[in-house]
Amino acid sequence: MDPSGPDARPADEPERHGGAEGNERLTVITALVLLILLAAEGVTILRLGRLLTLHFFIGMLLLGPVALKAGSVTYRFFRYYTGSAPYVRKGPPAPLLRLLGPFLMLLTAGVFGSGVMLAIVGPSGRHPWLFIHKASFILWFGAMAIHVLAYVPRLPRLLYAEASGLPAARAAQVVGGRGVRLSLLLASLAAGLVIAVLTTHLAGAW
Repeated sequence: MDPSGPDARPADEPERHGGAEGNERLTVITALVLLILLAAEGVTILRLGRLLTLHFFIGMLLLGPVALKAGSVTYRFFRYYTGSAPYVRKGPPAPLLRLLGPFLMLLTAGVFGSGVMLAIVGPSGRHPWLFIHKASFILWFGAMAIHVLAYVPRLPRLLYAEASGLPAARAAQVVGGRGVRLSLLLASLAAGLVIAVLTTHLAGAW
């Protein structure tokens, strides 16, 4: 195919809004926020009886960033398997992480979905949501530990590149998408905050 034909795209177009490198950076900065919030959520689990409302609030707040990270990962998956050149050049995750990824997303959906259902149905009545919440959390925690340990070594380099504005290899214009990435992250936190504020009163039933 003639690269100058009607379907051709300028060589710098994928990087105009960050491209594959920008997608990776969005995933990383969202993951950092998630790690902080999940650590706070973990503290509430240690004293759940006294910190149940805070546990509930942080869990609802997490819905926004969790959805953003799932979206960025799914977008990378789609672009890679549809043959987008920048994503193909960046390559897939390691085989173990590629296998773990779908299970981790399903378990994440199980943990947060069952948590939302517990808020809706309350403690009364016979329902499986509390069991599903606990069981999926245990499995999720193990899968997440492997995921975090695999990616933590990359965090300093990517966070420094994002904070300093230094472009990474093959993404000379990736900095142009930094404002978009920050806006998406802030919007996800704002959405989670709205959900948390509107639903925290449901924790009173517990």
